[in-house]
Amino acid sequence: MLNYKKNNPDAEIIELDLYKEDLKHLDLEVMGALFSEEENKHNKHVNNFIKFDKYIIASPMWNFSIPSIVKTYIDHIAVVNKTFKYTENGPVGLLTGKKAIHICARGGNYSSDERQHLEMGDKYLRLMFNFMGISSFNTLSFENTAVYEKAKVEEHFSKLIENLDSYIKDFK
Repeated sequence: MLNYKKNNPDAEIIELDLYKEDLKHLDLEVMGALFSEEENKHNKHVNNFIKFDKYIIASPMWNFSIPSIVKTYIDHIAVVNKTFKYTENGPVGLLTGKKAIHICARGGNYSSDERQHLEMGDKYLRLMFNFMGISSFNTLSFENTAVYEKAKVEEHFSKLIENLDSYIKDFK
């Protein structure tokens, strides 16, 4: 992020730690509140999400998917008439022209043809962002974190950061 801010000094960067947010899993109470006088309280995340043009999601692969808190966040931002709408021809995303990057860490190599079908987290995020109209979605993966010795992981991580800085620098 440092290179991005250095190369884009006017950019506003908001970091959201989902574990520090008061995100509740969708249930009848939360769903009811989305369409009540408490709507603004429960739509805080979607209203903030809509304001931005670029999104960077960083998450590990857990049990072939994303952590449940990331799924809960997606549930809070995938809101009809805010990030998508229904038409006679089906749903249409409302966030066109925006970009997203998913940075993920995986214990094994799930980018290879042999295991690619097992990885569901990145596929889900790509599907949901596309559903909301964000067609520019890229993935940077940090593979094999469980199979390297600590020194190898640190070396591998340093290379990932170099690639990330280079990639993010031009995230326009």
